[in-house]
This record gives sequence, structure tokens and C-alpha cells, in this order.
Amino acid sequence: MYLKTFTDEKLAQNAYLVGCQQTGEAIIIDPPRHFNHIIEDAAKEGLEITAAADTHIHADYVSGARELAIKHGAKLYLSDEGDKDWKYEFTDGIKSQLLKEGSKINIGKVELEVMYTPGHTPESLSFILTDFGGGATEPMGIFTGDFVFVGDVGRPDLLEEAAGIMDTADAGARDMFNSLKRFKALPDHLIVWPGHGAGSACGKSLGSVPTTTVGYEKQVNWALNIDEEEAFVKELLKDQPEAPTYFAKMKEVNKVGPAILEEKEIPVILNKNELNEWLGKENTLILDTRLAEEAQSTLIKGSINIPFDSKFTNWVGWLAKYDEQLLLLTKDGERKEVQQALESIGFDAIGAFIDENVISEVETDTYQTISMNEFINEIDDDDVVVVDVRNKTEWDAGHFDQAEHLFLGKLRQLPLPENKRIMVHCVTGARSAVAASILKARGCEDVNHMRSSYGETIKQM
Repeated sequence: MYLKTFTDEKLAQNAYLVGCQQTGEAIIIDPPRHFNHIIEDAAKEGLEITAAADTHIHADYVSGARELAIKHGAKLYLSDEGDKDWKYEFTDGIKSQLLKEGSKINIGKVELEVMYTPGHTPESLSFILTDFGGGATEPMGIFTGDFVFVGDVGRPDLLEEAAGIMDTADAGARDMFNSLKRFKALPDHLIVWPGHGAGSACGKSLGSVPTTTVGYEKQVNWALNIDEEEAFVKELLKDQPEAPTYFAKMKEVNKVGPAILEEKEIPVILNKNELNEWLGKENTLILDTRLAEEAQSTLIKGSINIPFDSKFTNWVGWLAKYDEQLLLLTKDGERKEVQQALESIGFDAIGAFIDENVISEVETDTYQTISMNEFINEIDDDDVVVVDVRNKTEWDAGHFDQAEHLFLGKLRQLPLPENKRIMVHCVTGARSAVAASILKARGCEDVNHMRSSYGETIKQM
């Protein structure tokens, strides 16, 4: 058997390639939208991708399953559990098998047995792997998707928080409680291959270790150590992070069927006149992906700056809109990677890239970076408003008395303070820099951001 993990660090998402070396067949579990690197790895091992399986209808990225079926003839294995609202709608005309509790997927002499594990979502499945080709008679491990993570379990509130399906969080938490009873009955030695690691919004305290075991999780995972249902439900629903707004769109896309990607040549804007032509169109957003230190003094007026780092896709998903055409101010060598990151969460409407030389021809904006001492000295001034862009859990744990809470993910829509000098902060300065660019794009004149954290600053006051 061949098994390899492929992690998209910007989504903290794990896909798994499982192959039978005796027959040359392979399956991708929870495939990403861009999967050529996985196909290439399989080919090096003499394997052909013959199948793909999703553990559930994903909310945080576009699944590559449909694309694998249409472009490569892969047979799809998809959940048929849950109610009528959570059934896949794109299986007509492609090879597929719908899965229930106890169904089997055979990839050569590797077997995946389906375990129905609702809680994160009503249709969620896990796959228990046995390598019969290697002489095993007992399972080796379990692919848990968004059911069990390292140190955490999948959040059950996304249908309510992101998709707007009310009164589902409590029911999902109770489903999770019962699913975990079955998980705890599995052999301790089973390896757990989770769908996500630290950085994903699909749980509240995911570990950064890539794999674990059933036995280890039974010892250390908080969710497996609460035996009373009401206490478990209360703890699971408490302090979950805000659900990114794009999650609702991903649920719809992955249920109905993602669009098939086609090769396309994206134009490059080379001068001011070309840029103005694009900006004359409706619903156009300039997205600047440079580092904040570089962008803060040369922001094209009206643009927002989301640096191309590990948090890029998350904040684009929060802040950009699917009906907006994106103009990307991106370094030449990063353009393809930025495009793929955007497409991974369904932002296919990329109008053009903007050459960096255009900056010198157009009107630009700037915001200031201030020190902790400057922040402290001015926090009580009457003409200053302090804006805290951290999430609600961070705000509730402690905040400046003078501050207004304007969560970064909703900052493009929230009412803003008028005629004030704004001092914005978060923890490291990364989120406050993004916020500062949004505030400038929305017309705020005097915007400053502080890199120091609330905790560090409060100690000095």
C-alpha cells in the first residue's frame, strides 16, 4: 500500500492519496480543486487515480472530486447519509457510488469501510482502512474528515452560522456526542488521519500535529473526556470562532457541483488608462497581495491589502464578494499561486493582474504604523477612536475600555467612526494592517495601526 498526505497550508486542509501497489489503482480522499501535483506523485509510484471520495460536503474549500471524475474518469464515492437537504446533486452522467454506513470501497487490495459519523454535518462519513494486500486482517487507521481532529472535533454550528439553517447547532452537537461514543469503541492502535490541522475554522482548538491515534485522542482530546451529554453540548458550542462568510457559498457549490476549471490567459494591466477602463466596470475590487510593510505607503486608492501568506485565503473568503471581479496587484512570480489559492475557494472571477509599475501612475493612499508608546499616549485623546478588529472570543477575554469592536471579517460592511483619528489593533499587527487598508478604502482619512498586542500593551498602561 502507498499512502501520502498533501496539505494546503493556506486552508490547513489535508488530502490523502491511497494506492494499491499490487494493482496500480489509487484513490484521493477529500481531493482539493487543484490536484495535478497529487496525480504526478501517484504516477511516480506507478499508480493511476481511479477514484475519489469526499468525507462530507465541504464548507471551506472547493472539492476536486467532480473535476477528477470529468477530466480523469475517476469513480466518485459520496455520502448518501443525512436528510434530503444534504444530498449531492451532480452525480448524473459520471461514475459514482453513494455510501451508507457499512459500505465498502475497494482500491485493489486496500479496503475502506464507511463509518457514518454525523455531528459536524448530517452527512459526514469516516473511512476505516485495512490493507489486505499487505497481509493485514485488522484495520490500520481511519480517515475522519472533519469529525475528529488532533485534540479537537468538528464544530456542529456551521450549518446555522454560515449556511443560515437555523436550529441545527444543538442537534449537530448531540449527533457528535453519539458519534464519539462509536469512535471511542474503535481499537486504540488505529491511526487517525484528520481532514484539517491547526489554522482551520472547522474547529476551535485543532492541533498542529499531522496524525494521531484513537487511543491517544481518548487520553487527551477534551471532547472524548466528557461523558455527560448536556455538558458536552454546552462545551462544544462554546467559544467557536466566527464562521467565515464564504462557507455558505462553498456548501452550495460542493453540493450542486463545482464548475470545471479551464485554462485561461488572464490579462495584465500595464498602465493607468487600462486600469481606469477596468475600474469603470461594476463590482470591481483591487486586491493588493503585497506584504503590508510594502503596501501601506503605496496603496492604489480604493484597494484593500491582504498579504499572500498562510491566512490569505481565509481573509479573502471573509472580505471579498463572489459577485466582485478581482483585479490583483500581485508580484509577477506569485501570480499563478495566488490565482490557484483564490480558485480553491471559488473565486474564479479574476479580471486581470496589475503590474506593479502602474502604482507610480495613479493616486495612492497610505496609513501609518505606530509604536506601543504612541498608542498608549494617545488612547485617551478626544479626537481618537480605538478600533479592535480581533474576534469575539478575544474581545470577550479582555479589551481596552476606550475601544470599539469592529471584527475584521465584517469590516467592509460595518458602520465606521466619522471625523476621528483611528488607531486600530489586533494581536501581531497582521489583521490590523489589513483593517487599515479597508478603512482607507472606505474613506477614513487618518488611519494608524499598532503591531503590539492587547496583552503586551495593557501591561504597560
